[in-house]
Amino acid sequence: MVTKYPESGIFFTSDTHFGHSKIIDYCKRPFSSIEEHDKVLIQNWNNTVGQDDTIFHLGDFAYGNSQFIANIIKQLNGNIILIKGNHDLRNINPALYNIFSDVVYQARILIDKQTVYLNHFPFLCFEHGDINLYKNNYSIQLFGHVHSGPLTSSKDVSRLNILFPTQYDVGVDNNNYTPISWADVKNKIKQQINKSLCGDL
Repeated sequence: MVTKYPESGIFFTSDTHFGHSKIIDYCKRPFSSIEEHDKVLIQNWNNTVGQDDTIFHLGDFAYGNSQFIANIIKQLNGNIILIKGNHDLRNINPALYNIFSDVVYQARILIDKQTVYLNHFPFLCFEHGDINLYKNNYSIQLFGHVHSGPLTSSKDVSRLNILFPTQYDVGVDNNNYTPISWADVKNKIKQQINKSLCGDL
């Protein structure tokens, strides 16, 4: 069964890496310390996501012991559904799963009849991803992991040119260190589709 969600009150993010001091250098994040990094990401999250909203975190949530991670979760607004990333497999103790609203490896959801695939990693292909074949019936795939964005250039970014315009990196490096709303995701996808159809991608 595919879970259905309303259009409002839905947010996405990924690769927050709370408590991971090396992520500042790895991804050229503009913070002087991991304490500043975590404080700003928590503020950005809570200024964007309301207490009753639903936010899908697409993996690589935090580094640290269970007490540290539990404390981070308790500071964040919304009902958090964690899509596990590669780092979460070893950093998130299963004893913490009940603090999240849900913890899964991936998901296929419906938002107002729009199919959305959620995974930590970008897919090579997926049902109705190619808008050249399904211009009026395309699916969207949201992902993280690659740390794309204006300041960072991870080893995976150069491979993103093969993605469909119906895919989008919701990671914090690509979204001003802030969760992105469903409305903004839809607008980004429409812009990418328009560019693709005009031959600019």
